[in-house]
Amino acid sequence: MSKPHYDLEHHVKKATGIGDPQCFKGEAGDPRFKVGDKVKIRDLPDVFYTRTQAYTRGCEATVVRLVYETPPAEDEAWDNTENVEWMYSLLFKQKDLWPEYADAFSQDTLETEIPEHWLEPA
Repeated sequence: MSKPHYDLEHHVKKATGIGDPQCFKGEAGDPRFKVGDKVKIRDLPDVFYTRTQAYTRGCEATVVRLVYETPPAEDEAWDNTENVEWMYSLLFKQKDLWPEYADAFSQDTLETEIPEHWLEPA
């Protein structure tokens, strides 16, 4: 069996005994946003893979937690683990995501994790 052209063993060795994404702790630098900040989800192209849901793009949210540090999914899919960034847990109002959402449920929210490079100040 031939070995793949990329080195998956590097990531496996790095995470062994620590777990993924904990093995990237301390590599992302200072977070750009803090809890309570209002952010807007950028509308970037996704060529192959992303963890940023299409329905969140262009919407505003509030940072509720810095979750962990990890390479962007777009990079990690190609075994590039050099560009580590923060993942944020964001709180959206359902009505902001889906304008036709029933007024009777206008206080409903959705929380999801989105990587830092998809965010900009609101």
